[in-house]
Formats: sequence, C-alpha cells, structure tokens
Amino acid sequence: MADAPKALVLVVDDDPDLLELVRRTLAPHFEVQTHRSALGVSNLVRNVEPDLVLLDVNFPALKGDQVVSLARRYAPQHTKFILYSASDEARLRSLARASGADGYLSKSVQGAELIQKLTAFREQSRSAPS
Repeated sequence: MADAPKALVLVVDDDPDLLELVRRTLAPHFEVQTHRSALGVSNLVRNVEPDLVLLDVNFPALKGDQVVSLARRYAPQHTKFILYSASDEARLRSLARASGADGYLSKSVQGAELIQKLTAFREQSRSAPS
C-alpha cells in the first residue's frame, strides 16, 4: 500500500495547540489541512475535497454536530465526517448518530492509535458500496 495516495484530512478545532499536535502526528501518514473555526467549513470542504474531516464538537458559535449537516451538502460523496471531542463516549456516539457523522473519536485517542483509526475510516470509505 506504499504507492496509494495519501488521504487528505481536514482537522477543525479552535484549540491551536491541539491542531498543531494532531497535524504533526498525522503529517507522515496523511496530507493534513487545519482550520480553527466551525465557520467556513462548508466552503473549505467544497474547495479542498478532503477524504476525512476530523471535527471538534465544541465551538462557541456553531457546534460540530451542526457543522456536519451543513458541510455534508457540499462535500464529495467519499468524504467521511468524524466528530472529535473530549466528551464522554455515550454523548459522542449520540451526537454522531443524530448529526449523520460517519463516526466519532475521543480526543484521548492520540499518536499511533489515531493514525490507525483514521486509516480504518478511510478504508471503510474506499471499500463501501456506492
């Protein structure tokens, strides 16, 4: 799988330190673009056509679960939306289902485990029937 193109991951979070940490973690394995606001995600998704959107849930103006429903309209069909939060797993699961997100990850998932889980999300999107 060494010659497969790198997936593009759009990471959206208002915490600049977390964005940098996630960017550095993912960069060897994915193309990474970061964005610090829930506002503008729909346009960004339409323009850069990411494979995965790792989206924080807690923004001051617009919640991440609301962003999923708005941005999905502009996203390519293959784009997967993953809610990313420090919230407890039950709340995250519920928000993911209600918003139509493709999955969720706790912010406690970091390093190699984060790479592994995002790779699994990407594989799901590549092998899913149309």
